[in-house]
Amino acid sequence: MKRWLTFGWIAALSLTACLQPAMSSADEYYEVRTIVVGEKGDAAAIDQYLEKALIPALERQEIGPVGVFAPNTKPDAQNATIFVIIPYAELGQMESSRAALAQDSEYQTAAADYLGRDTKTAPYSRISSELLTAMDCWPKTVVPAGTLENDERVYELRLYESANERLGDLKVEMFNQGEVPIFLDCDIQPIFIGQALVGPQTPSLTYLTVYKNDAAREKAWDDFRAHPDWKVLSKNPRFGGTVSRIDKFVLSAKPYSQM
Repeated sequence: MKRWLTFGWIAALSLTACLQPAMSSADEYYEVRTIVVGEKGDAAAIDQYLEKALIPALERQEIGPVGVFAPNTKPDAQNATIFVIIPYAELGQMESSRAALAQDSEYQTAAADYLGRDTKTAPYSRISSELLTAMDCWPKTVVPAGTLENDERVYELRLYESANERLGDLKVEMFNQGEVPIFLDCDIQPIFIGQALVGPQTPSLTYLTVYKNDAAREKAWDDFRAHPDWKVLSKNPRFGGTVSRIDKFVLSAKPYSQM
């Protein structure tokens, strides 16, 4: 088959700082930040902040690429969301980044409107985040050449939740032992894949994939379900019942997204 392309946050930070020595071998860590805009929110102000303030500041810290996405389907105003994905080279970089933002005068100037709002003019209803560690099957963020030039591209963000930690680890093992090569053979192109360390739906893993258009996305998953290697892997009793819930979001990239 021809492939399209080869190939409470402070509390969370405190916890990951305690865990850092045991997990320092990971190639990358990811924050998946979900911004719920809400009926009284200001999506334009959030876009302005992300494009003109946060992403340039993270670039100055050599953090990136940063992905920013919105659902393809138009949600009701109350549930409108923006997804922000930030990769880090190490856990400590998350904490040092926050400190660097506080000292970055360019960032403070560009973010002044966003940061200066009060309760009545808040640009969003809520932010929730999960912290992921890269998995062996896909240890680094990959944005294939030509991705950003394709205006028809679409993405899927999937979260696989498990009923307990043992089953969650088995689902990670399933990915590491053969699921990703099947992805690639079916033109399912990963951007990142990570296991949750902190988040509202642990134990879980989350991954982002990209496709040249929505028709290609649908075909890719049809091909995946029919793939002979998947039929063998999915019937392995060791991996039975590892996923209790799947959250799937079909997304479009914001014009300023780096993924």
